Amino acid sequence: MKKITLLAVAALAISFASCKKDRTCTCTSTSGNPSVTTTSTTTFTKVKKGPAKDACQKTSGSYTSGSNTNTWTSDCKLS
Repeated sequence: MKKITLLAVAALAISFASCKKDRTCTCTSTSGNPSVTTTSTTTFTKVKKGPAKDACQKTSGSYTSGSNTNTWTSDCKLS
């Protein structure tokens, strides 16, 4: 009986850990010279944590406009 109860509790815990729910990705982006900072928020609806985490990542890059090269970074956090 104890084994069945333990297995039921473990199965219930796993089902809660992998549930789909709304998740929010908040990114703070900095670009240009002088620096300009903006904040953006994206809501992922009914997704598991893994795919949302993959989509909500820190990025960086650069672009050239004429003779000027500017860099940008975006630091994101999933909640």
